[in-house]
Amino acid sequence: MTSPPINDDLEGLIGDLEEASKLPAKRRQTSIKPTVEATASLLFERGALPGELARLVDLLTIRNHLDQASLGAIVRNLYPTGKVDDDVVLRFVAALGHGQLKASFPLQALFLRWLVMVYHLIKNPAILSQVYGVLFNLLDTAAIRPQLCHLLALITRRKHVRPFRIQGILSLSRQTGGDPNLTGLLRVFKNYYPEIIVGDITKGRASSFKHPDPQWREKLDEIQQRQFNGQCDPGTRNGFAVSHTLGRQMKGLHVSVPAVRTLHAQENSVTLEEIDNAESFVKNLERIELPTQLVAVLADPLLQKFLLLRPDAEASSRVSNWLMACLGDVSSGDADSEIFLEMVEVINSYAVATKTLPPILLTFFAQFLSTWNGSDKRDIVLETLSFTPMLVFEELYAILQVLEGAVLDNTSSSQLSLLKFYTLLLRRWTIAMKSTDDLDPLPMATVSRLIDYVNQLTLTLTQTSPRVGTCLDILDFYEAAAAVFSETRLLQRVEISIPPPLLVYLLYFSPSLTVVSRLCGILAAYKRAWEAVMSSAVTRPLTRRERDQINVFNGFLMDLCNCIWRGRAFSTTDVNAQGCRVPTAVQTALDRYVRTAANSDRDLSLAVAFGLSHSPLLCQLSLEYIRRLEDDQMEELRARHAGPVTQASLARLASRGGLNLPWADYKSGVLTHLEAKGFPGIPELMYNTMKNLMRARQQ
Repeated sequence: MTSPPINDDLEGLIGDLEEASKLPAKRRQTSIKPTVEATASLLFERGALPGELARLVDLLTIRNHLDQASLGAIVRNLYPTGKVDDDVVLRFVAALGHGQLKASFPLQALFLRWLVMVYHLIKNPAILSQVYGVLFNLLDTAAIRPQLCHLLALITRRKHVRPFRIQGILSLSRQTGGDPNLTGLLRVFKNYYPEIIVGDITKGRASSFKHPDPQWREKLDEIQQRQFNGQCDPGTRNGFAVSHTLGRQMKGLHVSVPAVRTLHAQENSVTLEEIDNAESFVKNLERIELPTQLVAVLADPLLQKFLLLRPDAEASSRVSNWLMACLGDVSSGDADSEIFLEMVEVINSYAVATKTLPPILLTFFAQFLSTWNGSDKRDIVLETLSFTPMLVFEELYAILQVLEGAVLDNTSSSQLSLLKFYTLLLRRWTIAMKSTDDLDPLPMATVSRLIDYVNQLTLTLTQTSPRVGTCLDILDFYEAAAAVFSETRLLQRVEISIPPPLLVYLLYFSPSLTVVSRLCGILAAYKRAWEAVMSSAVTRPLTRRERDQINVFNGFLMDLCNCIWRGRAFSTTDVNAQGCRVPTAVQTALDRYVRTAANSDRDLSLAVAFGLSHSPLLCQLSLEYIRRLEDDQMEELRARHAGPVTQASLARLASRGGLNLPWADYKSGVLTHLEAKGFPGIPELMYNTMKNLMRARQQ
């Protein structure tokens, strides 16, 4: 006999169950079993939406005519697709206890088990705290005690531990002959008041309160991930509440990053475990006691906030000792080296959350890099190291040498990974410099030395990976550098460091207009920085190295303006012009080739081949600009321009009844058209470099 097809209409299935629940089994015309199976299957496949969950909870908690097996099948497959509302939690709690209208004890045990398994998804975890007394008073019900103790262990906070409750558990434990579940709950109580709960009562066998069904949790995570567009952990931790599900087990070593626990707390003190919102955290900030397990700062968001606002030398020392102990275990062979990779993930979470990488963690990385193979979890390692604070360059270089020794493997991909790391590092430094009021403690000279250091890497990449994508990654780095030099306050202390000349020319002759536009925008930002340094806005004098760089930089500007604007590509007759560093013999051969290829086009030569009209990157947009002008005046024109546009061709066009457009207006119009098309870099450089354009824009 084949099973019935699954109905995809969960709302309809729930409706059928609701109708069937009103009738005794003997009065139903059809069996309810296929509907229950279809509902359970659909819940297993895609979970229950909030409205569907509420209806199913009503069906489970209100006494009806559905049999226990059917109700049990539903609750075992009750996977929520989102957060669990207060009403759902309260309905399950209200169904607990003794009475004819209450659910059966096996069902009550399943309800409590479900609350334990979805605890991390409860929208308002405080709701269970509000019914703590109700739950606690049900401990004498043996049928649901194991699940009830587990739930109470999750929600117990210091405020819940009272003498009468301690006495109640002790009395009940003696009556039951030392129930392990009660002993486990009593140990949770003892964590808050170890000086009150003494004796051997907590030394017996105790429940460890492990997750009731890890496979169920995996399925829940899968459903939640699908529902929330790829979020692998939908139960995002509350940033102002301790994470009680931390305890992450490390590979190869019997040690974990523990959850936050505060032992030996005083009656008038406040513990982090009692904090459940931002208001409570701020109100009690000065009274909060340091937790016993300070290493939990690596993963617990609330403890991270606490130690940022109340730094403590002892706390840093204890975290450092814990990390060094892990390193010692690996070095001595007592633990697998895989522990390093697990620790890196934990440290990455800490660095991303706090935007810092303290010296103790840098010490860890110094050990880690010496054993790392350079490929495992490379992105995580590099992202974490990008939070390295500004150090004296010699100290930084010692780290970079080890890092590059591990990462570089004679492939362009490893070089690109390093370049992206340096870009991210420079951006984070820029944010740190902009956000601090006092720059004196920072080793500002490191910024320029890092840029000089990366210059060699960018040049290497133009040879090992001559692709447009690589050029864009290189420009990301120099945009980050230009952002530093664009701040007058930072220019007072940071020496300007320009890109290598060869790199500039290689990027300029890229086959991508995006690359050329971004390059010109970066050079325009550098030019403004030079102007600021040489003006009264920056009080420091130019360094000798900066004076040597000025002529080189002016050579960039002259060469690019000769190519784009002046129709004198590769000229060396102007002051500072370097002819794009193309040898004279090569220029002669190229010019001969261009004239031969041009045939009857007497306007084309090597000198104008990279201008607005003839450049392979710009010719289409410049002609598009002319066509737009002609379309606007179509009724008045007797001739159209065939392109490419030159000063002479515009004069001939006007004489034949075509556009009457001055050469200067044409060129400035093309710049405006480039801006409108999303290529502002070339216009920005021209407006910042060509004096006639500067005056025109000012007018």
